[in-house]
Amino acid sequence: MTTPIRGLIFDMDGTLVDNMRFHDDSWEKWHADLGLPFDRAGFFGRTAGRSGPEIIGEMFPDKSREELVALEDAKEVIYRALYRPHLAPMAGLLPLLDQADAHGLPMAVGTAAPPGNVDFTLDGLGLRHRFRAIVSPSQGFRGKPHPDMFLAAAERMGVPPEECLVFEDAPLGVEAARRAGMRAVVLLTTAPAETFAHFDHVIALAPDFASLDLTFG
Repeated sequence: MTTPIRGLIFDMDGTLVDNMRFHDDSWEKWHADLGLPFDRAGFFGRTAGRSGPEIIGEMFPDKSREELVALEDAKEVIYRALYRPHLAPMAGLLPLLDQADAHGLPMAVGTAAPPGNVDFTLDGLGLRHRFRAIVSPSQGFRGKPHPDMFLAAAERMGVPPEECLVFEDAPLGVEAARRAGMRAVVLLTTAPAETFAHFDHVIALAPDFASLDLTFG
């Protein structure tokens, strides 16, 4: 825990943006459109941090990769339509990015979101240039809780994993950081604090970035 922080890795949904309720709404409509039952209360805990094809593949194990991607695309069209009027950076995010830049800290994004949502969010907010690397399952990495994306982000930043700090909102993402040997800060945008009580690598919990007091150096 005393190792200096030399690089920052951000999850996207629920972390860079406070949008998870819109994902829940879009998943609920997607299920309804297909005539499928939807357990809204339990769905987040089982799936947040995993890629769409991974999630949908468990529902339709006989479908091809192309069919799974098409089903994911249909869900994401719903999501983007719902969230577009509300697209905004998480409270306090921009000052924290400025603070990291002032200290010369490289930053990366490790997200399970598909490319269309990454473009929608990062380009829609003008944030893409802030990050040295953007890593997602579309590049061939396994989704969280596997550590693959965070380890790739660290490698692309040129920072050892133990010197990276991960910002996450989901238990599977926090577990991915643990497996990667990284410390984590949890934003309580989508799950209560007690959800993360068993993680000993979490150094802070906060409702958003504005309430964090981090010193880099």
